[in-house]
Amino acid sequence: MSAVASSEKIILGIDPGTTVMGYGLIKVKKQNVSLLQFGVIHLSKYSGHELKLKKIFERILSLIDDYHPDEVALEAPFFGKNVQSMLKLGRAQGVAMAAALSREIPITEYAPKKVKQSVTGNGNASKEQVAAMLKNLLKMPDQQNIMLDATDALGVAMCHYYQGGGKAKASYKSWNAFLSENPGRVK
Repeated sequence: MSAVASSEKIILGIDPGTTVMGYGLIKVKKQNVSLLQFGVIHLSKYSGHELKLKKIFERILSLIDDYHPDEVALEAPFFGKNVQSMLKLGRAQGVAMAAALSREIPITEYAPKKVKQSVTGNGNASKEQVAAMLKNLLKMPDQQNIMLDATDALGVAMCHYYQGGGKAKASYKSWNAFLSENPGRVK
């Protein structure tokens, strides 16, 4: 856990992906939210899925060790028609969760519509609308090359903040807690 004062916390938001994974870190001090860092983890250069998963684990751990977040918020996978894509996305999310749980950081999941609703007021907002709102909220630099996966991750972190830091959804402090509350998700 972070040695941050109780009136201050850092939230790591993650937008899981198997080609590009977004991350964003915000600092909350009293009612003020500031941008710490955001970016993407490029995974397309790795040939095997297992190498991508290893890189996700290593990079998330590196972000955790560098910024010492108090909480991690992840975007839950949406349900699509391609079963293989869903399986790979679920594995990527699981590896990110494992990295946070290995450092005993509580994690919370949010549905994509919940994230969009929290940030823009519209659960059907486009990625571009989410990015535009975050640029205003977080006073982000006006860059043309900001990847939407990075702003999606910042949106997840902001959603977590708006939801009261995980009180609205389940938070897990350990693998045992996750497994006991989700018996059907792991077999």
